[in-house]
Amino acid sequence: MLDRTKAPAILMPDDVPLPSYQLHYLDNGIPVYEVNMGTQEVIKLELVFNAGRPFEEKKLISRATTSLLREGTSSHSAGEIAELFDFYGCSLSLPYNLDTTNIVVYSLSRYLEKVLPLLKDILENPSFPQEELTSFATRQQQLLREDLTKNEVVAYRTITELIFGNEHPYGYNSVEEMYATLQRDDLLAHFNRTYTVDNCRIFLSGKTSPAHLKVLNRYIGSLQRRGKVPSMVLPEVAKNVDKIFIPRPDTVQTAVRMGRRLFNRAHEDYAGMYVLNTLLGGYFGSRLMANIREDKGYTYHIFSQLDVMKFDGYLYIGTEVGNEFVTATCEEIYKELALLREELVSEEELEMVKNYLLGTYLTMIDGPFQASELVKTMILEDLPADFFSNLVKTTREIDAKQLLELANRYLKLEDIWQVSVGAPMKK
Repeated sequence: MLDRTKAPAILMPDDVPLPSYQLHYLDNGIPVYEVNMGTQEVIKLELVFNAGRPFEEKKLISRATTSLLREGTSSHSAGEIAELFDFYGCSLSLPYNLDTTNIVVYSLSRYLEKVLPLLKDILENPSFPQEELTSFATRQQQLLREDLTKNEVVAYRTITELIFGNEHPYGYNSVEEMYATLQRDDLLAHFNRTYTVDNCRIFLSGKTSPAHLKVLNRYIGSLQRRGKVPSMVLPEVAKNVDKIFIPRPDTVQTAVRMGRRLFNRAHEDYAGMYVLNTLLGGYFGSRLMANIREDKGYTYHIFSQLDVMKFDGYLYIGTEVGNEFVTATCEEIYKELALLREELVSEEELEMVKNYLLGTYLTMIDGPFQASELVKTMILEDLPADFFSNLVKTTREIDAKQLLELANRYLKLEDIWQVSVGAPMKK
């Protein structure tokens, strides 16, 4: 008989192997990373260019260029582009990233060939219509005005600017005047400089076949715009740390953000900090959730996360609380940071975090598209081939003493910025 009063034993996987991928080169030299997995007749094609903020010559130009890329070519209107992709049941998206521009196509396997000629046209002859640029700027200005009424948005913008500086690609914030200065010639210049064969990598995943590679080579492999991989120089980051309060009268909640600069995934301490952050506030059973939500009841949600880009990264804690609980909430956050610096994590708690993370790693390779995302991250960030296996190994083997050392290295009070945005406390 099955005894339902006893939970099943938790079995930790010995390894979480990275799915294999094949590297091909198109005739023009563009590398293609193919993850051939799955049983469904679906393909994901993703073209990635180093065309994000670190490679801008004018602020916001990367986002504007990405947003207007599908708004027409010399031979197709935006409506015709959308209609053709819809006709074949395909989707075209251009998700915005800080470091890169990504062009993503989902397609039934048999229809990929139908949309590739249009994708090639977009990459060769975008028109960047002036009227679309004007509309884009107007929309973004309106959205910005709406966003700036939200305390959490103001807090996030403020703390990232404080950590990196307002001239850093990861730190500067958009303002309405920036959108007003965007010119069509700026978009063309950015496009011609960064959307080149030499600055492109392709990730193909799903139920792929040699026929897909052949047709991809026929169209995308015939692109000819050459150009060096764009260079960039990142400014120095300020080292002084402070606590900032931004008054927003007539708001019932205060947005609290804390954080500090860290590093990217290539850093030797990234894997350990990934575990430590999860313990602190990276999942529902974390210390911040257990203390400030479950025990104190100050907030509905509180979290910490590692925001990681190609060239840098930062630790970030966030919550929204009633104005009367701001001081107590901040004190509890600092108390949790102090406990991590001063006391060893129990074996039971550490085991729970490890089990959670190993389950998360399994989802990262569950299916071709997820596996391709992991491969893409490793390739784009120039990570070693054993990065993922080392992340799994560190998660399995890290002990309480190592976490204590990491906490004393990276969670010191004097390194933490604090931003609070809300109504002042009434005396």
